[in-house]
Amino acid sequence: MPVPITEAIQTRRLTLEPLGAHHADEMADVLGDPRLHRYTGGEPLTLDELRARYARLAAGPAPFHQEQWLNWIVRRRRDGRAVGTVQATVTPGEAGPRAAVAWVVGMPYQGFGFATEAARALVSWLAGHGVREITANVHPANRASAAVARRAGLSPTGRYAGDEAVWSDRRGD
Repeated sequence: MPVPITEAIQTRRLTLEPLGAHHADEMADVLGDPRLHRYTGGEPLTLDELRARYARLAAGPAPFHQEQWLNWIVRRRRDGRAVGTVQATVTPGEAGPRAAVAWVVGMPYQGFGFATEAARALVSWLAGHGVREITANVHPANRASAAVARRAGLSPTGRYAGDEAVWSDRRGD
């Protein structure tokens, strides 16, 4: 399994900063637009709900779980502004660790390639830490997220998880 994240991941334009409970106040505005839930359902969390969620995520899963929750805040390097998040849930697999990844970029920051840059960095980091297969679930109507998955090196598998298409880098096949 990958080591717990303790350092930021740097890209040309972004810093992926390990998530902490203290990020909730800043991220409430970034993630507060209901349009972000168009394909995933639900609605934005309140500030108190986001604080509680981030505290849980930063603490990690219970020791008896065989998974790691890895979460980063995505920031622009030029001004330090938070623009979104990326996450990976890493679980054991027969051929080695597997990860399910996801990304969210706030509405004002979409269309600038931040999701692609962050997703590529995440996939690269995971592969560099021994993850054998990386997947993402993408709603078939979410063309922007499908483009991010493709640019991050994932391909559609033809499988579904609920109403979402499963994409994979297929290194675990």
